[in-house]
Amino acid sequence: MGFVRVGGVAHHVVVEGGGPVCVLSTGLAMSWFDWDPVVPLLAPHRTVVRFDRPGHGLSGPAVVPPSAAGEAHRIAGVLDALGLGPGEAGPATVVGHSIAGFHAEAFARLHPERTAGLVLLDSSLEEDARVPPAPGVRTAVARIAGAALTAVGAPAALGPLIRRGVVRLVRPGYAADPAPAALVRRVYATGRVFRGGLLENTHYRAVAAELLALRERHPLPAGLPVTVLAAPDQAARWTSRQRALADELDARFEAVPGAGHLMMLDRPDAVAGAVLAQKA
Repeated sequence: MGFVRVGGVAHHVVVEGGGPVCVLSTGLAMSWFDWDPVVPLLAPHRTVVRFDRPGHGLSGPAVVPPSAAGEAHRIAGVLDALGLGPGEAGPATVVGHSIAGFHAEAFARLHPERTAGLVLLDSSLEEDARVPPAPGVRTAVARIAGAALTAVGAPAALGPLIRRGVVRLVRPGYAADPAPAALVRRVYATGRVFRGGLLENTHYRAVAAELLALRERHPLPAGLPVTVLAAPDQAARWTSRQRALADELDARFEAVPGAGHLMMLDRPDAVAGAVLAQKA
């Protein structure tokens, strides 16, 4: 566990295992430890890289709003800072969960020579996204709201409770959050993470719209192995949209029984299996 500086921000990173590189990127407001059930299954076969985006986990606060291209370049920057660039470690398999599915796909489109494979876990979907108006105003409002809520102690009072509640809500049978209490409080009681999640959520549709534009200009590499894993415990309409995403990307599609949106917690075996099934 350590930190690397990318784009002027200290990024918290954890690197384990050995072999071809696999990058794990979590959804909005999630943290590196949410991949804990998956890592022991991958580390004997892959060099597993986990990192927290700005304003997430233990990383420093975001200095610029998120964008699809920016997050793609961030993945590349983290790998370079770790000495795991293509010249040193070869191309990487990138695993994106939820909103990080946007980022992982953008990485494959903008850095095709660095991409060995793509695995999307219950990825975010916005088939007809449009960039909302006044992005600068939206950023300012998000920052002001985040600062105001932090000033009145909302993160310390509510952050861990919100985290626990959201995790339960999206797991089958309302299963408990397995993350240690000390880690949850260390991360989610901070104004930094509260503000980071708010900023990323504010620009969600803009990032989605940017990805749609990237699809038109930057095709995926021919023959790139792509896998879309969907949680059938979500609504049937959601699963059908995930299948349509797989068709759009010419990907292998799999509905994973027993998995909710946090598939890495519910079915780590399926996540690891999808990665290892792709040729490294």
